Amino acid sequence: MLREKKTCRLAQTQEQTMNTVSRLLKLIQIRLPLIQAPMAGVQGSRLAVAACRAGALGSLPAAMLPAERLCAEIEAVRRQTDRPFNINFFAHKQPQADAAQQAAWLQALQPFYREFGLSEADVAAGGGRQPFGEEQAEIVLRYRPAVVSFHFGLPEQTLLDKVKSSGAVVMSSATTVEEARRLEAGGADIIIAQGLEAGGHRGMFLSRDLTTQSGTFSLLPQVCAAVSVPVVATGGICNAATARAARDLGAAGIQIGTALMLADEADTSPLHRAALQSSRAEYTALTNLFSGGFARGIVNRFIREAGPINPAAPPFPLAQAAAAPLKAAAEKQSSDEFSSLWAGQNAPLAETGSAAEIIGRIMAGWGNVSEGSE
Repeated sequence: MLREKKTCRLAQTQEQTMNTVSRLLKLIQIRLPLIQAPMAGVQGSRLAVAACRAGALGSLPAAMLPAERLCAEIEAVRRQTDRPFNINFFAHKQPQADAAQQAAWLQALQPFYREFGLSEADVAAGGGRQPFGEEQAEIVLRYRPAVVSFHFGLPEQTLLDKVKSSGAVVMSSATTVEEARRLEAGGADIIIAQGLEAGGHRGMFLSRDLTTQSGTFSLLPQVCAAVSVPVVATGGICNAATARAARDLGAAGIQIGTALMLADEADTSPLHRAALQSSRAEYTALTNLFSGGFARGIVNRFIREAGPINPAAPPFPLAQAAAAPLKAAAEKQSSDEFSSLWAGQNAPLAETGSAAEIIGRIMAGWGNVSEGSE
């Protein structure tokens, strides 16, 4: 009897998963329940197009692009494919620069500045990453992409209303169950459950307490149980086995980033590619050194010597202004010791090849997609 009950529960779970996969596929009109993660600095339209052509949802990272460049990237995608794609924006609240805080941060970096012959005059202006605003909303209304996604919550209601009026499906990242509930209540059509394993910036927006963060395969089933919209799993998903695990835990789909950083169509720099393919990729850490926000990357000298979480770093994204000159100076010497080598904890499992080949290998673990799309 107990075995029969377990079998019944398993069958019910599998049926629920199939239904939610079907909802995701129909909602964003893609063939495969896979989203190419938007990755500023290591990709452009080329990777997005390749993902779209492979049957997945390609994504463009927009937070660091001026309007003219973003429009050019969107048009590049449109010229090469008529399939749905996603434009990703940041929804953070831009902090006011604090002179005392900036001075303290620069003071903390002085030993490194002296080493490279840098001074305060080399500090870049601005934070480098812009929150979603009226200009970006007008671009969405102009181009009407199939999907618009956000990191760090959702934009204010008037801006979100403009996105919704364009007909776009709205996705956003949650790093806790509380954030997932907030996103659903705020109007998100799809929630991306971002586990602690994920590379790049954490999507945290309700708290900066890192003790609230959990791994993908702990977070995912809790989020699935807490919300009614489709949930996409991201963080540590890099091969067939992890894709299958995500589906078994109720994910409607998966989002992959680090797994595509060695793809032929990715713009990952030679230094970054070399680090990903070395034993160094086995050791990643969350750090606030490069932007002020918590982000996971391969440990290098900057992280070791300044400490991964430095209390002097200004809030996201203001820390970048003083950290960026160190990266530029070191890279001129062919060194990645001050570069933001974003990568997830499963980076050692990333493989080379075309985006289509990588996506195919990972989706082989998902099973028959038609099970969830019919």
